[in-house]
Amino acid sequence: MTPTIDGAALLDEVEAFHRRFNVFPTEAAFVAVTLWDAHAHLLDCFDSTPRLAFLSPEPGSGKSRALEIVETLVPHPMTAVNASAAALFRAVSGADGRPTILFDEIDTIFGPKAGDNEELRGFLNAGHRRSGVTYRCIGDGGNQTVQAFPSYCAVAVAGLGSLPDTILTRSVVIRMRRRARNEKVEPFRARIHEAEGHKLRDRLAQWAEHARASVVGAWPEMPDGVTDRPADVWEPLLAVADAAGGDWPRRAREACVTLVKASQTTDKHSLGIRLLTDLRDHVLIGMDRMPTIAILDRLNALDDAPWADLDGKPLDHRRLSRMLAEYMTADNEPIRSRNIRTAGGVLKGFVSADLEDAWARYCPPPSQEAATAATPLQPSSEPVNL
Repeated sequence: MTPTIDGAALLDEVEAFHRRFNVFPTEAAFVAVTLWDAHAHLLDCFDSTPRLAFLSPEPGSGKSRALEIVETLVPHPMTAVNASAAALFRAVSGADGRPTILFDEIDTIFGPKAGDNEELRGFLNAGHRRSGVTYRCIGDGGNQTVQAFPSYCAVAVAGLGSLPDTILTRSVVIRMRRRARNEKVEPFRARIHEAEGHKLRDRLAQWAEHARASVVGAWPEMPDGVTDRPADVWEPLLAVADAAGGDWPRRAREACVTLVKASQTTDKHSLGIRLLTDLRDHVLIGMDRMPTIAILDRLNALDDAPWADLDGKPLDHRRLSRMLAEYMTADNEPIRSRNIRTAGGVLKGFVSADLEDAWARYCPPPSQEAATAATPLQPSSEPVNL
């Protein structure tokens, strides 16, 4: 009879193995990656699988090394660099067993100089759900038939920059950075350390067999404020933590809150949402209305914001109006500029009340460190219709 494996102690060992070779930016990252390694052994227990994304602005930040360590710990690892969507969906549906896909240099696929790669994007999106399939025509000429290929599999990626929004929102994102001089790691030597990782992998597989009964159909309690897509992403990881027990349920939920909050403040899931959020938190704060020319001045002056350089040009009034018109007021009308009376006359501008419904629906909660209140224009009066 196989002895019972202490899940919490095993996850502690997996985390310690990562800490020997990886420097992650936060404690939450170590927790998330450890849980992701374990969840790959229980994939059939879940309705969805989060993508694990190691991203950084510069090379030499430890992304590839992170994938190397993950590779030693997950079932059936398949390292993919520049792999086609056709190769991946055939591998997932092949007779050798579902692989765990490790996609390094993902920026060469989705980076600014790459093509759209809609086929690969579609595969990665579809494979997030257990019901996900990829349809292909099989056969020659008039004898072709449509066949559905399963796409569901665990995927970890590493790359520079960011990812398409549809993949980013399905991911646990680890923002990697270069090691500081005082941050030391043990050199990873595949001939020595792969075997150590494989022993942990085999024990994870054994534990997963015992944990399966408690994970199947589990509905882990989500932290306050984690709903919708972030809840889908974290549900499998929290289920693994609950099955392991010990300190992992608490640590998992703390990591969930930390990383979800970080994604809300740093990931630009949509340029439109970034615009709405910057208008709320940095431009119209304390204001009930503002002329377009003043809005543009403030947006284009924001540090760490994209508005001063959109495809080589600063944001102008035409693009601002076009972007805001895609969102609706509380009266279900497109957000439009209005005539605003100021000391200098009547100017086109926007009214905060028109944006409030979009702010409530699309923007993350306001940060406690919002910018200082803007100085009101004088005089401030009701919009006028001319």
